[in-house]
Amino acid sequence: MDIVGISSEEQEAIFRTLAAILHLGNVDFSPGKEHDSSTIKDQKSDFHLQMASNLLMCDVNLLLATLCTRSIQTLEGVIIKALDCNAATAGRDALAKTIYARLFDWLVEKINRSVGQDHDSRIKIGVLDIYGFECFKHNSFEQFCINFANEKLQQHFNEHVFKMEQEEYHKEEINWSYIEFIDNQDVLDLIEKKPIGIIALLDEACMFPKSTHGTFSNKLFRNFPTHPRLEKAKFSETDFTISHYAGKVSYQTETFLDKNRDYVVVEHCNLLSSSKCPFIAGLFPSSAEEFSRSSYKFSSVASRFKQQLQSLMEILSSTEPHYIRCVKPNSLNRPQKFENQSILHQLRCGGVLEAVRISLAGYPSRKTYNEFVDRFGIIALDMMDGRYDEKTMTEKILQRLNLRNFQLGKTKVFLRAGQIGVLDSRRAEVLDSAAKCIQGRLRTFFARRDFLLHQSAAISLQACCRGHLARKLYTSIREETAAIVIQKYARRWLFRHAYVQLYMSIVFVQSSIRGFSARQKFLYRKEHRAASIIQAFWRMCKIRSAYCHRQSNIIAIQCLWRQKMAKREFRRLKQEANEAGALRVAKTKLEKQLEDLTWRLHLEKKLRVSNEESKLGEISKLHKTVESLSLQLDAAKLATVNEFNKSAVLQRQLELSMKEKSALEREVVALSELRNENEILKNSLLSLEEKNSALEQELVKAKQDTSATIQKLEKVELTCSELQQNLRSLEEKLSNLEDENHVLRQKAISATPKSIRPGYVKPFLDKFSGALALSSADRKPSFESPTPSKIIAPLSQGFSDSRYTKLTTERHQENYDILSRCIKENLGFKDGKPVAACVIYRCLLHWHAFESERTSIFDFIIEGINEVLKVGNEDTTLPYWLSNASALLCLLQKNLRSNGYLNANSHRSPGSSGLNGTVTHVSKSPFKYIGLEDGLSFVEAKYPSLLFKQQLTACVEKIFGLIRDNLKKEISPLLGLCIQAPKNQRVHGGKLSRSPGGVPQQSPSSQWDSIIKFLDSLMSRLRENHVPSFFIRKLITQVFSFINISLFNSLLLRRECCTFSNGEYVKSGLAELEKWIVTAKEEFAGTSWHELNYIRQAVGFLVIHQKRKKSLDEIMQDLCPALTIRQIYRISTMYWDDKYGTQSVSNEVVAQMRETLNKDSQNLTSNSFLLDDDLSIPFSTEDIYMALPPVDPSDVELPKFLSEYPSAQFLVKNINVNTLP
Repeated sequence: MDIVGISSEEQEAIFRTLAAILHLGNVDFSPGKEHDSSTIKDQKSDFHLQMASNLLMCDVNLLLATLCTRSIQTLEGVIIKALDCNAATAGRDALAKTIYARLFDWLVEKINRSVGQDHDSRIKIGVLDIYGFECFKHNSFEQFCINFANEKLQQHFNEHVFKMEQEEYHKEEINWSYIEFIDNQDVLDLIEKKPIGIIALLDEACMFPKSTHGTFSNKLFRNFPTHPRLEKAKFSETDFTISHYAGKVSYQTETFLDKNRDYVVVEHCNLLSSSKCPFIAGLFPSSAEEFSRSSYKFSSVASRFKQQLQSLMEILSSTEPHYIRCVKPNSLNRPQKFENQSILHQLRCGGVLEAVRISLAGYPSRKTYNEFVDRFGIIALDMMDGRYDEKTMTEKILQRLNLRNFQLGKTKVFLRAGQIGVLDSRRAEVLDSAAKCIQGRLRTFFARRDFLLHQSAAISLQACCRGHLARKLYTSIREETAAIVIQKYARRWLFRHAYVQLYMSIVFVQSSIRGFSARQKFLYRKEHRAASIIQAFWRMCKIRSAYCHRQSNIIAIQCLWRQKMAKREFRRLKQEANEAGALRVAKTKLEKQLEDLTWRLHLEKKLRVSNEESKLGEISKLHKTVESLSLQLDAAKLATVNEFNKSAVLQRQLELSMKEKSALEREVVALSELRNENEILKNSLLSLEEKNSALEQELVKAKQDTSATIQKLEKVELTCSELQQNLRSLEEKLSNLEDENHVLRQKAISATPKSIRPGYVKPFLDKFSGALALSSADRKPSFESPTPSKIIAPLSQGFSDSRYTKLTTERHQENYDILSRCIKENLGFKDGKPVAACVIYRCLLHWHAFESERTSIFDFIIEGINEVLKVGNEDTTLPYWLSNASALLCLLQKNLRSNGYLNANSHRSPGSSGLNGTVTHVSKSPFKYIGLEDGLSFVEAKYPSLLFKQQLTACVEKIFGLIRDNLKKEISPLLGLCIQAPKNQRVHGGKLSRSPGGVPQQSPSSQWDSIIKFLDSLMSRLRENHVPSFFIRKLITQVFSFINISLFNSLLLRRECCTFSNGEYVKSGLAELEKWIVTAKEEFAGTSWHELNYIRQAVGFLVIHQKRKKSLDEIMQDLCPALTIRQIYRISTMYWDDKYGTQSVSNEVVAQMRETLNKDSQNLTSNSFLLDDDLSIPFSTEDIYMALPPVDPSDVELPKFLSEYPSAQFLVKNINVNTLP
């Protein structure tokens, strides 16, 4: 026990448990005083009970109670039931068997743990010993279970030997005659099939207390009356016979039920789990079953045996079995005696004869073509020059040796018995001849080496002797010369020493005298200089203080005088400025009024001349002219009402600034000017009234219409007088009204009646839509669906609803067509800026889509982009739209602000919100409206535009993910070819491999060249579509991360890849990738080289020499710091050197790694040695905004098709304005 790792305390506990079991067997029971009760028989039994309780370390009374009584849990409480002697004896035996079974299981588990079996190892060797088929005169439940196990194993043997052997022949498509064999599946179904198998019927009978072996037998024969494998015994009603594969066996069922039952008493488990001995309590861990109502738990021996047998078959199915058949020579158990019939019967029943037939008629020796050529290729070295493939080379080798008993399959060569020996003998001959040649060369080398050593030794000896004599002569000459030199230098030193002493004495005396005189002179000059400096500083301080005092007095006087003069000059300039400003304002107003009066006078003259000509020329057209004038007045009224609504909105905004005094003064001046302009307008209306009164004499209807028009104009005048509170808004409104009235008068007078209405409708709708767009509160984009409102309600007086709806729908459709063509057509780039993104942004900005409360244009753009991504070419469409979408997102992020931000950061001055100024800026440059020209203001974004920015961000991430996934799909086949060196590149006989046609194969680096070409193609596609370097860097980084994961996982999953030569091959490919990264520069490649850490360190570990000298710390810290213990252990166990034949790491390092892995086996995260692919987006929205460069949408070359659309003319005009000098 010490050897298997059981401690002394555990050994003592085991012995105590076995002693307690023996004492329990000596406890007897006798009937008690009550009916069906029991008690201890005598003092001897009581002694054994006391000893058992002491050994088990439990209460003796509780032990006696669990043996003699049973407790039943009910809803009302616990009921104690007494047991008779037979039940108590059965309970005692059940307790002993339960303790023994738990002890046996603990010992098995302890021994298995001590042996140190590695559960994570994929390579195991197991030995299964089966007693064999049993058939006695009396066969009971034990023989039934043993024969059932033999049937299972025989089925596995048949499947492995017969089925798999012949399936391999059939799969390789060689000539083979099928061998029939007996299948025993029907016997297994009879025994174990549910719900009417023998085991199922036996368990069902055991669950009923009153069931007997007779009822079990009757039910068995009733369920299987005609089964060919089941027979009823002739002389017994309860016995049955089963035709096993080895013969018929009759079973007696008298003890089947008793041996199949295995009750576990809950009181026994509770008693032992509460033991004071930790070992016994550990054998019976507490569970929830102790609260069950029943004191018994039924457990079937047959079912448990069936489950264990099924798990054994699963283990055997996952292994490669080898069978050893044991044959019983005779039934008398005597040596040197064979019973031929019995042995033949055993061989036939065990399937040995069929296996021998397959071995004789089949091909027991088989090898793959690769293995065959590697082993026997040296027999025919002249064929190893690459002219033939492996299959043809195998056939040529066999034909050269005149072998005929073989067949060639798809992947293997099959040889009959004895053929491998012939090949091995021929191979040994070739190796022997090669060894003799090597021995001859080696002996020649040794003889030449010895001769050269002797020759060099003789030469060295002669040189030493001659050298000794020459050195002796040289020493004598050198000593004589040295004596002469020493004498010379000794005499010189004596004379020089005397001279130096005399010289130093003289110099010391002279220097002392000269030093004393110099110090006296220096002290005198120092005192004189100090006195001069003190006198100079004193004079300077005295004069400077007097000068500073005088200067401060002069400056104070000058400041007071200049301050007085400056105040006087300031009052004078202020008075002159006020007078000049008033004059300048008055002059400007008078000049403006003069220009307006001159223009109106000229216009009135033209109108008067045209009216006179029209009266003389076409009197019949007067009626239509009057109708057009009526429409003109209606339109004027409509515009006035529109301006009134806008004025009401603007009035609420300007009420906040009415508190300031300067604003009130400007408002009074504005009101006076407005009255003057209203008088001018009133005069113009009176002139129109006079014209209508002249026409009234000729046509009564025209006169009535003119009077109605006068009334309407009077109402307009009253309405205009109510709008005098807002200066800027009323000026803009009246100027627009005057422009419209003048244009309408000219068209009404000069144009024919047929062209009056069409010429009037278009400019009016344009002006009307522009006015709608300029309102901050009621602003709607021109492409939005028309909705009823107070602004459009008066329009029904002049135009029909159908006509207006048609015009609006046409404008909307035209806008959608522009966006659709911008999305579907490839507009290219201008100086690296995407044209489509700039055009879309400028259109949305001009149509005021960002300031709309409700619109569908953003959804149309997103759907259009998604549709193009689905139907377009992914290689060009995805990079193109990644550039456009990111540029459009950059423009939105730069120029859009929410309401809260805009209100807090942009306050307009009172003079910057005029309607004239706004209309002028909008018509000339929409970028001036949002403040892009001066960089001070932004577009006030509503909810749809903010939602559009989020959708556009998701679209950018989607396009990036699609590009990344497509790149991974394209590069995956290339990586599968690059992880392992091609087999046709191996070296045989010092020559390179060639193809069957004699043409040299492609170099190993060709597969890596394909990856380099793929990366070059990717970079060119992205650069051609001007994808920002931020996205290129992220894409390249993720591609290299995928390369690292794919190569590293393939290396760990395939043993043929963990070789020295394959490591050199992959390392050369990684060097090519490093060159590409250096060529691509850090701007686009980023830190891609660091993404290959795992594969670089793994390959470096494969190609390093002297692995056995490396310790675990050196491997973890120096060679593979990024790899985990499990990954290093995986590579170390799979590594094999196919080039130099070296070994992997030492056994001590492997043991350390295995110990570490066993400690970390509970950590689920460390159990996996593979790398996971990262499918997340490697950047956030803030990263996009910070990394993308700014885009100026104004300086782009517009596509030619925009000139076809009237709605896009503002883009062309803006480009023309920007190009003017």
